[in-house]
Amino acid sequence: MSSQPLISLRGLRRTYGQGEAAVEVLRGVDLDIFRGEFVAIMGASGSGKSTLMNILGLLDRPTAGSYHFDSRDTALLSSDHLAALRRETFGFIFQQYNLISTATALENVEAPAIYAGMPTDVRRGRAIELLDRLSLSERADHLPSQLSGGQQQRISIARALINGGRVILADEPTGALDSKSGADVMDLLVELARQGHTVILITHDAEVAKAADRRIEIADGLILSDTGPRTGSLPDLGAPIYLDHDASVLADASEALKAARRALAANPVRTALTLLGIIIGVAAVIALMAIGEGTRQTVLDQMALFGTNRLYINPGGDSARSIGGVLTQKDAEVVREIPNVAAAMPYLTGNVTVRHGNIDLATTATAVTSDYPRILNWAVAEGQFFKEEDERSLATVTAIGSKIRQRLFPDGTDPIGKYILVNNVPFQIVGVLASKGAVSGDADDDDTIAIPFSTGSQRIFGTPNVSWISVLMGESATSDQTVEAITAALVEKHKIQDFTIFNAAAAIQARRKTADAMTLLLGFTAAISLIVGGIGIMNIMLTTVSERTREIGIRMATGARPTDILRQFLTEAVLLACAGGLAGLILGHLIGLGAVFAGIRVIFTAHAAIIAFVSAAAAGIVFGYMPARRAAQLDPVVALART
Repeated sequence: MSSQPLISLRGLRRTYGQGEAAVEVLRGVDLDIFRGEFVAIMGASGSGKSTLMNILGLLDRPTAGSYHFDSRDTALLSSDHLAALRRETFGFIFQQYNLISTATALENVEAPAIYAGMPTDVRRGRAIELLDRLSLSERADHLPSQLSGGQQQRISIARALINGGRVILADEPTGALDSKSGADVMDLLVELARQGHTVILITHDAEVAKAADRRIEIADGLILSDTGPRTGSLPDLGAPIYLDHDASVLADASEALKAARRALAANPVRTALTLLGIIIGVAAVIALMAIGEGTRQTVLDQMALFGTNRLYINPGGDSARSIGGVLTQKDAEVVREIPNVAAAMPYLTGNVTVRHGNIDLATTATAVTSDYPRILNWAVAEGQFFKEEDERSLATVTAIGSKIRQRLFPDGTDPIGKYILVNNVPFQIVGVLASKGAVSGDADDDDTIAIPFSTGSQRIFGTPNVSWISVLMGESATSDQTVEAITAALVEKHKIQDFTIFNAAAAIQARRKTADAMTLLLGFTAAISLIVGGIGIMNIMLTTVSERTREIGIRMATGARPTDILRQFLTEAVLLACAGGLAGLILGHLIGLGAVFAGIRVIFTAHAAIIAFVSAAAAGIVFGYMPARRAAQLDPVVALART
């Protein structure tokens, strides 16, 4: 036997509570325990023996006095160092077994080795070897609830030995067993002592204590008797099996993920209800942002269709008291000379009657120049638009809208080259305008015909005055300056401002900002749903920590550090959020597809999906951190005492 004690206690005291409610459980314990001893600490209930065991196993700290383990003052050790000693040196055997209910027998045995960072294949092999040694290999995949009391106690013994178990702390190991199972457990402890393990047995049963080589009696927090250390040489277990080997971050994360999946699967109904909040939040983000983007793109398409750099000059002032005015083709020529004006077109419109064969239609005619397709961004689907020489020669030619084509030629006849009567004046069809109604939603865009301005003003409408002047700008960014220049030029010509200018570029920019704001508003609305889901995760995780307090104590007793507990519960929260995020992505896209079938324009974007999923994961981290931190800060001995 080494002359240096493995465990040395001096003046050890432990008090619970404060002031008048304080209770001193240990009242100055002096004790040395040497390597390889089999020590039984006996005492009645309330004598302080379990409190002493908790302090010896580093689950609790003394109020006063000193505890040196292997010549190290445990008061100077951090929580991580204490956890390392618990997983590398101590092995606990509890009266109530303290197995993790959601883990199999094999997984329970492996727990201390996981926290020690032992490689998977090494710890799995050692765990199977221990189970086989204890005649439990056939029960490796069974949950604790599927095992007898004796089998569960043998599982806890295997767990105590997985990392070597140089010091075995057994607290009433036979108290919950029948006589046969109890005898088997005591035989195992005797065998372990003979192999060189330091075994500390806590019991109230004098018969059980007889198996030990050294018996210590404690009462009222004081040692009453001690048979003394065993003399003679004892086997030396040597160094711990796997001391101070930290697992890689990846291995830690992998094990935490496995445990998280198992914990969430243990309560599927509650897990599903918690997922629902995240699912709805993510689905709302996906669906609402897709609908918002579709609405925004519709606005942009309309702007692209009718142009984003347009001005419209209308006769008359901008109020009911303004002086009426007249605009002519000459005014359009003045406007063409203004810087940043790419084109200016007089626009004269009115109602006409169109006839082809025995079909009569009431529609509108627009007298314009050959710049019409360019200024209004209106393509020709069939044939061509009339040319500048047609305008100069008062040609009776026309380009008809797609709706007019369908109504005048319902049998699909090619209209190019055919003649129609416009207010009884024959016009030859030279082109068919592309449809705009499908995008803008206004069928009248296509229910029109375009004729040369000169022909329309003289032969159809009989007036040189225009309805308005359409202006195409070179750069929409300087639209305000262009408006000022046009205003100045026309006021100089008219000697009065008898006209108004509608800045389409500014109006379009305002519509774009409105659409962007609506999309942002929809995004914020969806984000609120996601936050509500995150709060749901926090509430459930707080409940989970409360329900699994004893499990947390078991994990700490088997060597889990506070960071391991934090990682475990944070992983569960993030896994919950990510699972809800994936389900929410699917549901959100299904809702979007439903909106498509309902005739709503929907545009799914990758960045919306990424933002939604990352936000869900972030919600898991943010709202899961507080419950996880609370779990990590639990006192091991208090957690183990929770029923």
